[in-house]
Amino acid sequence: MTQSGFIAAIDLGTHSIKGVVGRKNENNVVSIITSGEQPSNNCIRRGMVYNIEETGANVKRLITMLENSMGRKIGKVYVALGGQSLRTMEFARSIELSPGEMVLEEVIGRLHASAEQFVPELARAYAVADVEYFVDGKSERKPVGVTGSRVEANFKLITGRPNLLGNVEKSITGKAGLPIEQHIVGALAAAAATLSDEEKELGCALVDFGAGTTTLSVYKGGILRSVIVIPFGGKSITRDIRALNFTENDAEQLKIKYGKAMKKQETPFLASPFSEKPDVDMTELNRVIEMRLDEITANLKEQIKLSGYEGESLGAGLIITGGASQLENLDDYLEQKLKMSVRRATVKKTLVNNAPELVNDPSYSRVLGMLLLGDEDCEQKEEEAPKEYEEYEKEMEQDTSTGRTSWIFRDNKKTKKPKSQKEKEKEKEKEKEKDGGGFFSSMENFFGNMFLEEDE
Repeated sequence: MTQSGFIAAIDLGTHSIKGVVGRKNENNVVSIITSGEQPSNNCIRRGMVYNIEETGANVKRLITMLENSMGRKIGKVYVALGGQSLRTMEFARSIELSPGEMVLEEVIGRLHASAEQFVPELARAYAVADVEYFVDGKSERKPVGVTGSRVEANFKLITGRPNLLGNVEKSITGKAGLPIEQHIVGALAAAAATLSDEEKELGCALVDFGAGTTTLSVYKGGILRSVIVIPFGGKSITRDIRALNFTENDAEQLKIKYGKAMKKQETPFLASPFSEKPDVDMTELNRVIEMRLDEITANLKEQIKLSGYEGESLGAGLIITGGASQLENLDDYLEQKLKMSVRRATVKKTLVNNAPELVNDPSYSRVLGMLLLGDEDCEQKEEEAPKEYEEYEKEMEQDTSTGRTSWIFRDNKKTKKPKSQKEKEKEKEKEKEKDGGGFFSSMENFFGNMFLEEDE
């Protein structure tokens, strides 16, 4: 990406649609230029575009806000891909070599091409997330240059419903009129922004708590082992609180301001923060929150077990991010329920050199992660289309039939900038002075003005 351009990314979230524009330097450190968000208003549900028309209108408003903020045009965007149907799938391919033959780049390229062309049954592969190589059955991080008789690649593909990307394209490109440079799976973007190489190597479970879904990504040995999306999130808790006779907006505010993941000694009732509403039963409020968290946590525990990596094999423990991870005491609750160390994660500060309000907000982990993974210039370049102005050369020529001297005009078809009215008048005055205002001058003014009017 050129230093004069920028990268633009959009995260289609269930709670809000976020947009960030930034620029990367030669060390891949991002500088944020501008950011903004628009409420989703139920046009996106559980991470998937539900209402194409409304999503397109919201994206268009967001893009206009970003462009007005920086005074530059966005020509294309990176977009996050999410949804409850996303999951990992294994795909293995091998190539036989001559005994003692060296593995070449061309061989690895053929293996990758086979993974990229693979079409799973009743699904679509949206990303080649990671790969583990084996040469003669032995794991090799960098197989190129290693000798053997057989090289195998075990790919981790992220698959989902075939129409998952279709609705995103219809809303952003079709309705908002903005080309998509590339779709990036949200779980991969969140991991790029929050996890260190050491945590991936030791083994960890990254949990991205969103409004509509909770995404679990398991890493071990530096490689992604499993991704699964649980169809419950922060909005599920809000709906449960609504059942206590609150509007959705009031329920959301209660969850954010007073909700806790673990019960602690406190006053049983809270004076209502809303006008004309009864006092809030804090015991009942936190009981409802904890019941939903119990369901989400039970799913997380089971999926970590199914991944084949649990307990001591995940040396870096559980790492939580996402907007709904800000619930008070959630880290303590998960540590107690899952018997694992828990770390709250935001974007690594070494990756973004400004905008601390975004870096410290876990709801921006995915969209900032996309800036780290993107490398194409998204700025719309203004194409200069010069307009041709024809200049006519005036030459003196003798007419052989009459013997009279007269002006003729030759079209030399030169491209020239238009002259201002003052410049035209000055040129006329000079011509008059040179010709003495006689017959030839009059003829020039007559024909000259005629051609000037045609040009205009």
